[in-house]
Amino acid sequence: MTRLITDELDLLAELLPSPGPRIIELGCGAARMARQMLQRWPGLEYLGLEVDAIQHAHNLQDVPAHMRFVAAGAQDIPSEDARFDLALMLKSLHHVPLADMDRALAEVARVLRPGGHLYVSEPVFAGPLNEITRLFNDEGTVRAAAQAAVDRALAAAGSPWQEVAQRRFDMPVQFSDFANFERRMMRPTFADHHIDDALQARVAAAFAPHCTAEGARFVRPMHVRLLQRAG
Repeated sequence: MTRLITDELDLLAELLPSPGPRIIELGCGAARMARQMLQRWPGLEYLGLEVDAIQHAHNLQDVPAHMRFVAAGAQDIPSEDARFDLALMLKSLHHVPLADMDRALAEVARVLRPGGHLYVSEPVFAGPLNEITRLFNDEGTVRAAAQAAVDRALAAAGSPWQEVAQRRFDMPVQFSDFANFERRMMRPTFADHHIDDALQARVAAAFAPHCTAEGARFVRPMHVRLLQRAG
């Protein structure tokens, strides 16, 4: 049976009991897990990169100590070589443009110190929630491409990477109602899924059987790969 994990930070702590101290996150979103990391491990220094201008502006409104946010993508990291001990890509590698995925992983290798780690957490293209979201945002191609990019990075001649762990788990996801699902999944700030009335009605019909008085509960299958930068 696949392990159910409610807080991915617990899994990260199992794989890397003492992460950091210098951390970079590519495609950081609201940096929720990073904020929790700084509470669990005081003294970490964090840099979050985000290409979504709206989310980046939100991040800049409340910047805790030891955190910085920069508007940039993984394929062009504004940092010197060997700066960081840990790089995080949390459901973000598949959002990197297909043509830039290899370059992004090369950039991560560049900014990690020898012995540093890359933690890549990607959603698996499967499950009931996926069957609903694919109606308006079919990520089958990009999710497969993200895993293939990691495979290529590992297999390349003279690769700086070695894979030290893989984990598969399920993460619970809950929506209070369809309006909550629509706001979070169908109309994110970083993408336009071109939702018209007909598509909205189709997605609502697919979502409805999962609704109860307590909302709609799903699990999202996840795949983590932990890579280490060679010395």
